[in-house]
Amino acid sequence: MSFRKIKEQFLQQKFKKVLELELETRHSTADKIHTVGILITDEIFSCVDILQYVHDVLGISRNVHIYRYRKFDKTDKKSFKHFTEKDMNWQGVVTDASFEVFLETPFDLLISFFDARQLYLEFATLKSKATFKVGFSGVNDALFDLVIVEKANNPLSFMNETYKYLELLKKIDTKV
Repeated sequence: MSFRKIKEQFLQQKFKKVLELELETRHSTADKIHTVGILITDEIFSCVDILQYVHDVLGISRNVHIYRYRKFDKTDKKSFKHFTEKDMNWQGVVTDASFEVFLETPFDLLISFFDARQLYLEFATLKSKATFKVGFSGVNDALFDLVIVEKANNPLSFMNETYKYLELLKKIDTKV
């Protein structure tokens, strides 16, 4: 068994424990949305201009921060906009300072823009201090306050549905 597989098994066990604790203590606020954090894969980011959709649909452009997951490759340069499996240790502790700052930022909204299960993105979503989390159905519904049934290749529909529910929850001002 490879080192990577063993690490992922340990992380999966830690993830389950932290998720159970989070479900007991989680609460969302009624605050309006002014800051947005986005977790996304590098592959999806290269195909979808998610920042433009957030701006066009939610009307937020200034306080949007994005962090992308990519598989570790020795040839990739270190970036403050990417994280890899090497940026988390066996206990699920984030070892990259810029990624830790992103997760500790109390965003009003975290959009987890990935539609397939991915341990490192799910763990990052769980560890995020965002007050309201939105994601795709079928990933891990327990992570999110709002789950949208859609695919990542249809970002406009995802963002429109998100806007509709945020408006119903009075977390966003209605468009004029």
